[in-house]
Amino acid sequence: MTRTEGTLDVPGAVLHHQVRGTGPMLLISQSGEGDADRSTDLVARLTDSYTVITYDRRGLSRSRLDAPEQGTTLAEHADDVHRLLAALTDEPVLMLGCSLGAVIGLHTAARHPGQIATLVAHEPVAPRLLPEQERIHHERELTALQDLYRRDGLRATLPEIARTLGIDPTGADAEPDLTPQPMNARRLANFDHFIRHDFTAIVDDTLDTAALASTGTRIVPAVGRTTPHTVFDHKCAVSLAELVGSDLLEFPGGHNGNTSHPEAYAARLRQVLAGAR
Repeated sequence: MTRTEGTLDVPGAVLHHQVRGTGPMLLISQSGEGDADRSTDLVARLTDSYTVITYDRRGLSRSRLDAPEQGTTLAEHADDVHRLLAALTDEPVLMLGCSLGAVIGLHTAARHPGQIATLVAHEPVAPRLLPEQERIHHERELTALQDLYRRDGLRATLPEIARTLGIDPTGADAEPDLTPQPMNARRLANFDHFIRHDFTAIVDDTLDTAALASTGTRIVPAVGRTTPHTVFDHKCAVSLAELVGSDLLEFPGGHNGNTSHPEAYAARLRQVLAGAR
């Protein structure tokens, strides 16, 4: 499998990105603390049919920030995607956005019409898609998680993040032989940036939800098969489906099905990108 790596200067940061495979371009915008390598098992099952782009979101791993302690808005994350895609192609691309990555995809579709042909938005963490009182409740949940992290650290916070997003922390349902993702210094630093800064970006989001119905992008709202219907990321996907007038599609696994079930997830993604329901 051919793999190239590169960097791109963007306002306030340098982005690290990777390109693998052959065929139509498919950008994967990862969830949470995930960098360009987090979805490696999924990418390996797609590169025979797609040119897969992954990247380190600004502030993570090899994507350096000019001002590391300065926060980033979701609109800035979307502009990073816009600039990255513009540097790689002048054709519309396919995109899989997972969790935070899905919200970045929604912003990109709204801010840069025509750049994304199809966006699979898997459980977007976008409280702005919800009715006001629900939105406020879930934004407070995220703020409380930040407070818990600052007070008690990551070990105390990870189980609460899993509960909030409906993630099974045991991974008992995962496919076998996954690439190890140890909690090393890089991942710890990525979690720190994600919780301190990207949680704030979610709470302060400015997503123009009305614009999503007329972007020209085919938006495909998706949920994990095992994600509880009561958690806010599932509710956001349901609201997105209603907003854009699309069916809500199920994918294997739960909130992180793209990493826990790469074989089955890749097969489902191929179906959806081909237009099948």
